[in-house]
Amino acid sequence: MRHSILLILFLSVLSVPLAWAAPAQQAFSDWQVTCNNQNFCVARNTGEHQGLVMTLSRSAGAKTDANLRIDLGGLEASPVKEAPVAPRLLLDGQPLTLDALHWKITPWHLVTDDTATIAAFLKTIQEGEALTLKGGKQIISLAGLKAALLFIDAQQKRVGSETAWIKKGDEPPLSVPPAPALKEVAVVNPTPTPLTHEELNDLLDYGSWRMNNSQCSLDPNRREVRVTALTDDKALLMISCEAGAYNTVDLAWLVSRKKPFAARTVRLRLPFVSSSESSEMELMNARFDEKSRELTTLALGRGMGDCGIQTRWRFDGQRFRLVRYAEEPSCDNWHGPDAWPTLWITR
Repeated sequence: MRHSILLILFLSVLSVPLAWAAPAQQAFSDWQVTCNNQNFCVARNTGEHQGLVMTLSRSAGAKTDANLRIDLGGLEASPVKEAPVAPRLLLDGQPLTLDALHWKITPWHLVTDDTATIAAFLKTIQEGEALTLKGGKQIISLAGLKAALLFIDAQQKRVGSETAWIKKGDEPPLSVPPAPALKEVAVVNPTPTPLTHEELNDLLDYGSWRMNNSQCSLDPNRREVRVTALTDDKALLMISCEAGAYNTVDLAWLVSRKKPFAARTVRLRLPFVSSSESSEMELMNARFDEKSRELTTLALGRGMGDCGIQTRWRFDGQRFRLVRYAEEPSCDNWHGPDAWPTLWITR
């Protein structure tokens, strides 16, 4: 009887879906796919596109919730000297006509969320080599598009279903697993008692002592001590420690607000393994947002800020927990940190 109960419990555990999906980010020739912990996937062409980018996104689940857009222009201002995109769009050198009924067409942006239109468009172009603009140097390479679409189908477990883009089958839409429920990280002590003048001075003195006794290579003239009230009895202490061309690495501690100070090092641990194959994050260009009560980091891949990693963390009373992780590995002058694809989100 005991063994039967254990077997039933084991089988019941196996039948419960994972609370979250493992994030994934992968490149397929000239295409990049990012799927977050809700199995929301976004794909776009990368590389030498000269400012012409096609972006395709799709949510998980039975509902065929997708969006396809072609945009001309990236981080720079709108290409006012460029002629409209739609009349000049070519597939392997031949005109490609869009049905204006199902596309929202403006001079430099083409967008559709119509399921049938997206499926037909992808079927038309997936075996091609490139989308280009007549009289322009811009190019959307299609090398890797089909593999990217198949990756999204596999990640969302659509292969063999009616909703798949590549390997369609007879399985009904409801056979596709729904998106996992979003986890929540509650804000603890959202309006802590402000630091008194005495508390602030004492903590700044303590921070200076910490800074002088830490192995940091940053020029002393560039070092900075920052203190923020985190809860009614804890403060967040951060110091600048290392620096590169456009990134500064900080050290941080959770410190009691009253003497004698008790301090604990802040460690940022990801709930998944990142592209660097590490679950621990450095506090790169760290800031604490007083309004959102979130600790942010921004690791820039290069000075113009078109690639890198951006994260947000929320204090749960014991430690900082990840609420958002966005990563853009392609340094192709397309978009800034606020638009980088996300691998992790919470409520």
